[in-house]
Amino acid sequence: MFVQTQDTPNPNSLKFLPGVQVVLESETMDFPTLSSAQCSPLAKLLFRIEGVKSVFLGPDFITITKIDEETDWKTIKAEVFATIMDFFTSGLPVVNEGINQPDNGNEEDNDTVLMIKELLDSRIRPTVQEDGGDLVFKGFKDGIVYLKLQGSCTSCPSSMVTLKNGVQNMLQFYIPEVIAVEQVLEDELDKKAKEELEKFENTLPK
Repeated sequence: MFVQTQDTPNPNSLKFLPGVQVVLESETMDFPTLSSAQCSPLAKLLFRIEGVKSVFLGPDFITITKIDEETDWKTIKAEVFATIMDFFTSGLPVVNEGINQPDNGNEEDNDTVLMIKELLDSRIRPTVQEDGGDLVFKGFKDGIVYLKLQGSCTSCPSSMVTLKNGVQNMLQFYIPEVIAVEQVLEDELDKKAKEELEKFENTLPK
């Protein structure tokens, strides 16, 4: 097995391509913490590597995000290479049987929501996955589309630019009902980051 690497827009995230299918086509799985990775033997092994902050599984790639800029990729890459090669040689399942990704479909979705999801799946998500990440539709209310960023996008400095200039512009072009696109912050780390941002904003002159 020959594992290749590919840079992402996020300097703290690196995309590893093992040359085999990782998860089902068009599916992705995001593991921001070790506790969230209990369903994936591969992700659990990758979390054992010192310096690994999060693991993201795409159809044919694995995105590793390191803890901080001070952590050297050279020390992490060798262990990630070895772990990936050993794992796929072992024949173990990437994800334990019976674990399914949540279905974004909803029988009550109206035409606008269905159009938003179709555009995300066909035009936007494949591009985002090329950069080692993904985005998940979380809702549409009062003209605002709510999306959750995953993988390399989570802590990427340019993620908000991607949301506003890329995703928002495309959705507005095809769907007049869309006014804006907002990022959803869900886990505790995201909430803490949002609180810190609000504290900082409160210190700025009005």
